[in-house]
Amino acid sequence: MLKLKRILLVEDNANDAELTLEALAEHNLANGVDLVRDGAEALDYLYRRGKYEGEPPLNLAVILLDLKLPKVDGLEVLSTLKGDAQLKFIPVVVLTSSREERDVVESYRLGVNAYVVKPVNFSEFITAVKELGAFWAIINEPPPSSQRGSNQ
Repeated sequence: MLKLKRILLVEDNANDAELTLEALAEHNLANGVDLVRDGAEALDYLYRRGKYEGEPPLNLAVILLDLKLPKVDGLEVLSTLKGDAQLKFIPVVVLTSSREERDVVESYRLGVNAYVVKPVNFSEFITAVKELGAFWAIINEPPPSSQRGSNQ
C-alpha cells in the first residue's frame, strides 16, 4: 500500500500556521501536515534528532518554509537542506511575507522550488495555500528516492 507523503509546515506565526492548516484541510488533502515553529526544530525534524529521534523515515511531499524564523532563519534551513545529498530533492516552497529582493534572490540561489509571498487578504491567502498544497502534494512528481531513509 502506498503511504501518502506528508507536508512539513515551518511557521512561527500562530495565526499564519492556523490559516495554512485550515486552507490545506479545506482542500480535503489526505496528506498529513506536520508543523514546526522555528528553524532549529525544522532541522531536528529533517535529521530525526532531538524529540524526533526514532520517528519513521521522512516521507515528504513538500516543505512550506517561512523565512523569518526564530533560532535558525529560513534561509539557513534552506541552505542546510539543499546542501545535503539525501535531503536536497525534497521540494521547498518559501511561503513568507518578505518581498525583499535579497530574500527572493538568495532563496533561488540556494535552490528553492518556488517563492510565494503570503497574500494579505484572507481569501487570497486561503486560495494560494490550497493551490500550493494541491500542486505539491498531488500533481508534482518528485524524483525517486528523494527522501532521507526512503529505502530503509
